[in-house]
Amino acid sequence: MNWDVVLDESLWIRVALVLAVTLTSYGVLRVVLSFVTKRLQERAEKSNGRLTAIAAQMLARTSHLLLFAFSLLIGLKVVELPERWQAMMSHGWFIALAFQIALWADVGVRLWMDSLTRDGIARNPVTTTLIGIMVRLVVWTMMLLSILANLGVNITALVASLGVGGIAIALAVQTLLSDVFASLSIGIDKPFEIGDFVVFGSVSGTIEHIGLKSTRIRALSGEQVVCSNADLLGQVVHNYKRMNTRRIVFTFGIAYDTSSDKARQVGQLVKRIIDALDEVKFDRAHLLAFDESRMTYEVVYIMQTADYNRYMDIQQEINLGLIDGLKEMGVRFAFPIRRVEFSGGRLPEVRVGGLPMEAPPANQPEGDAQWLTRR
Repeated sequence: MNWDVVLDESLWIRVALVLAVTLTSYGVLRVVLSFVTKRLQERAEKSNGRLTAIAAQMLARTSHLLLFAFSLLIGLKVVELPERWQAMMSHGWFIALAFQIALWADVGVRLWMDSLTRDGIARNPVTTTLIGIMVRLVVWTMMLLSILANLGVNITALVASLGVGGIAIALAVQTLLSDVFASLSIGIDKPFEIGDFVVFGSVSGTIEHIGLKSTRIRALSGEQVVCSNADLLGQVVHNYKRMNTRRIVFTFGIAYDTSSDKARQVGQLVKRIIDALDEVKFDRAHLLAFDESRMTYEVVYIMQTADYNRYMDIQQEINLGLIDGLKEMGVRFAFPIRRVEFSGGRLPEVRVGGLPMEAPPANQPEGDAQWLTRR
């Protein structure tokens, strides 16, 4: 052991100076950090600013170990060190700063994701969690690569290797990744959310859960329908919860023996019935066509609410009003009628239960339509 070095008075003076500067710097940094954090918290409470509150909490979670490392590096600056130590100190400054920035970014992402779940807006929890994981992964990957590059490591080959490996993994789990990115797309684009009533294909029900790979729907018949996110986005989805109004078109028919004056009054009757109802707006009512056994009217009205049960109540009131109104007008609803005419020759003998039918009366013209009665 070299006692001359140990007993060197200048060495111990330099060590004491480094310790003094380190402890002083550490204390000053703590005080400054605490002051700035407190001011940001006060401002966040006054202005109710989310970003200010997140910044205050980020500073409050500063690593004390990294803060002491910064203080030590400041202390080493006051003494003369060999060139090799100077190079190491420059790397130390960068590593400590990169770690602290990554920690701040990680805390900021966590707090931001936590604030998204507490702002009262319904969001897909899987999507928010997935976005948070991806952002944090990017932050720590960039920190690691920047430290390696600062230490002189050639990261080009490493990045290329990671890219090839990522492509191989993506090809192996492409079905899973397609569903994962479909879940991310659902969370960002929001074509539907939990609680929405949707219809696609032959499925109609309420969204119960949007997962990482699949979406679960409670069908009207009671069972739970599980559909992969990628397949669900590939279909046309009708979201009825976001429907503000409902356009209703229905038809009814009256008999052909109705006069033209009464036929004109039918449209006015429909308008009076609909105008007397709440939450509904009359659009039009017209004699649309002459069908096989009826004169057909087409009626269009707009429901001012998306409630299906309310729509059915309104439609029932309209139908009952039509029954009463047409009865007062002396107009009959149409029903299917079939007329069978027999011309030429004689009717064949018809037996019912083995008994012959009565012959037609002698005074009835041959070939006319005839009613047959059992003997």
